[in-house]
Amino acid sequence: MSSPTPQPAKAATLHDVAREAGVSLITASRALTNPGLVSDKTIERVQQAVAATGYIPNLLAGGLKSRRSLMVAGLVPTISVPQFLPTVKALTETLDAAGYQLILGQSGYDHSREEKLLNTMLSRRPDGIVITGLVHSQQAREQLSRLGIPVVETWDLSDRPVDMMVGFSHVKVGSAVAGFFLSRGWQRVGIATGDDHRAMMRHDGFLAAIGRAVPTAIVPAPSSVEWGRRAMAQLLEKDPQLRAVYCSSDGFAQGLMIEAQSRGLRIPQDLAVCGFGDADFSAHLQPSLTTVHIDGAGIGRIAAQLIIDRCAGKTIDQPIVDVGFHIIERQSTAPA
Repeated sequence: MSSPTPQPAKAATLHDVAREAGVSLITASRALTNPGLVSDKTIERVQQAVAATGYIPNLLAGGLKSRRSLMVAGLVPTISVPQFLPTVKALTETLDAAGYQLILGQSGYDHSREEKLLNTMLSRRPDGIVITGLVHSQQAREQLSRLGIPVVETWDLSDRPVDMMVGFSHVKVGSAVAGFFLSRGWQRVGIATGDDHRAMMRHDGFLAAIGRAVPTAIVPAPSSVEWGRRAMAQLLEKDPQLRAVYCSSDGFAQGLMIEAQSRGLRIPQDLAVCGFGDADFSAHLQPSLTTVHIDGAGIGRIAAQLIIDRCAGKTIDQPIVDVGFHIIERQSTAPA
């Protein structure tokens, strides 16, 4: 004889909390949703009852009444890329301090997947959306505009955002790195880049400033240490006398440096290397890595505050924020 299938335990309700705390149902509700209307002693009793019963408030039901879900949707290409982590951390902390929670999704650098993620998240009625990069789908842009919820595109710059934007110009980053290389007199230069939209914009800015084609290795995003090693091998096949390489990420640059050193090349005496993103490990490599610093945490804080202010009904005086960038020179490009 088979054993009966165990039935799931019944979820605790607000009635259970009120009974445990010895208060009325409306008092228990006020203690959780509008604590300013009850005494501190009552709030403490209700909170103890919540802990004792395991009650979980139904935020969706509350949201239907207040038209607030207290949830913000965040889309990133991938959380495995170190440069996005400070942004996600600052977003989470700033939103949490204002009573909102961040729900994260990964698009994988796939525009069609990004659109599916947006549709799924919008069905949960978030109070705002923060997206890494631009919304490329015209259909998605129109849908977001129709809904009228706060949207912040980040890590990019455009004069036509869906709503608000916090970022910087990738074309200018590429141009600045090329100018830095030219100021050192390096002519035999190359590029190792991922194939995503933002990395290719930096690639285009670099070429425009150099004024000619240069040896280039393009790999699928997200780039990695492994792909960095492969890219270095490709570049040396194209020009064995290469003098300097710009990489689209610090992790990519790390792999490139490992491959160069395994072939007996000295950095920076034989080959100068510059990365992008100023990952936390970049200053601790040997030699330390020259890179382009982006205030990722600042992007997260500003984006979160824009969402919070819009939800509070405040007017946004500066909907497009350019956080800029700067090159941090370290040992990997130091003069020989």
